[in-house]
Amino acid sequence: MELILATTLNPFSTETRCTATKLKICRSRPTAAATSCWQGLNAFSSSKTGLWVLSGRWIAAPGCVIKCSVFSSESSSFSTSQSASLREIPGSYGLPVFGPLKDRLDFFWFQGENQFYKARMDKYESTVFRVNFPPFPPGFPYSRGVALLDQKSYGVLYDTSKVQKEDMFTGSFAPSKDFTGGYRMLAALDPSHEKHTILKSMLFELLKVNRTRTIFEFSKAFAETFDAVERQISQGKQVDFYSSTQKFVLDFLIRTIVHRDPAKPGHASLANDGPSLFQTWIGVQYGGIAQSGLPHIVEEFALHNFPLPFFLVKGMYGRIYKFFRTYATEAIAVASSKFGLDREEATHNLIFILGVNAWLGLIRLFPAIIYHVANGGSELQGRLRAEVRSSASSTRAGLTAEAIASMPLIRSTVLEVLRLSAPAKYQYARAKTDLIIESHDAAYMIKKGELLGGCLHFASRDPAVFDDPETFVADRFMGEKGKKLLPNLLWSNGYNHQPATAVNKQCGGKDLVEHISCLFLAELFTRYDSFQIAEPASIYSYPPRIKFTSMQKASSPSRIPVPV
Repeated sequence: MELILATTLNPFSTETRCTATKLKICRSRPTAAATSCWQGLNAFSSSKTGLWVLSGRWIAAPGCVIKCSVFSSESSSFSTSQSASLREIPGSYGLPVFGPLKDRLDFFWFQGENQFYKARMDKYESTVFRVNFPPFPPGFPYSRGVALLDQKSYGVLYDTSKVQKEDMFTGSFAPSKDFTGGYRMLAALDPSHEKHTILKSMLFELLKVNRTRTIFEFSKAFAETFDAVERQISQGKQVDFYSSTQKFVLDFLIRTIVHRDPAKPGHASLANDGPSLFQTWIGVQYGGIAQSGLPHIVEEFALHNFPLPFFLVKGMYGRIYKFFRTYATEAIAVASSKFGLDREEATHNLIFILGVNAWLGLIRLFPAIIYHVANGGSELQGRLRAEVRSSASSTRAGLTAEAIASMPLIRSTVLEVLRLSAPAKYQYARAKTDLIIESHDAAYMIKKGELLGGCLHFASRDPAVFDDPETFVADRFMGEKGKKLLPNLLWSNGYNHQPATAVNKQCGGKDLVEHISCLFLAELFTRYDSFQIAEPASIYSYPPRIKFTSMQKASSPSRIPVPV
């Protein structure tokens, strides 16, 4: 049903009433007539009268109060709308040079990234405010924009009809294409870009043709990693899990997609250097927004002043490229023959997808899972252990995809970790047109071209959506109440219930991430009854401080087999 509005605004009154008529929009004012843009009920606007329609409701410009009733011309049914104020966006960018410099020092040094946003949210008493985003001048472009820290406003970052995502992977800063062979990567493309559809379709195809390898390769890499963990613990050592995770995840990803062990001898082998090569290439590429673990003063001068040049890692990236060009022949052939991609472009995109999107995300996620489950104590670990062993035994085939799908507490635990400790913490976009966004308590005008940035740390802890939002609740997403919360679980580029497609920006590996995270916990509690980590532990420091102190081997007679 189309609703067409006819309105009259009394210049001596702050109230108006609108009714729906057919076929056209008619707006009149005693003093002047003005045109407006109509693209459905959500896009009717009048800058001259101070009226906006947002999601079927009239919004007043600052200082106006508008009451509106909407009638259906087809059914004559009546619904009352609400009134809301269009609030000026609070916040300030500060003086040129000095404002961004202060924000930079606050973000990286004096406050830290989470407190940086919280302090401003408290100061302005708003979850929407103006701020300088990282990276900061002088060596990087100005990143003046609007922060969105609640779920309601954050959603606009997913709506590509309202915002564009071109070169928005890390905000206003786009690294030199020298780091990626001269090509723009899938992560930097707007979904309207033809190449976005092709590259994402390639990713889906590679995941599909390798799906039968996933559980086997993951379980193999898991066993190798935790064999090494046990050996070190038996020697009385505390084991840094973050370091262990880097090799574990890289082995799993490359063996699954490239079908080659990265350390296997050969003229293009990465030997045991794979994790350090990827870490350095990524760190230099994104140094302006990186936290390296170096002393603050060194980090500020070395990383946060200017973009670092590619020549610093040219040799390292050359080794990575040579490995993929030599051994990823099947994947590159699929990209070339099925999707018409240039083999060079396919190779560089495959490196970026596995190295930045997948590897970097998972080496942040797995330590977070360990951290939250360890802090859940023996009661949570006991429940997880019982569910894993019961489900795996009932299938008579071990840790199959079917068995993992029948573990609701495991899945809820993983989703709760993703809620509290999302690997991809920030999201950026630019407004395609003038638009209005809403928080829970106000509406704000955004101008075309303005930079918008969301922080999942806060949007996923929105107290208007989640009870006790700062607390880890393993079974939060179980039962009927939990199912109702699932649409409110945010991923970096979409809501949890939104599937990834070739024409949207939802994470292409979303389902795989959830699956292997559940598999990670299932493997853990198949092999161990319980585990402990050293205090103080932290997943918010860099690098994360997660150190195993003990691993209690499973009391069952033998490990449940994993089918090949």
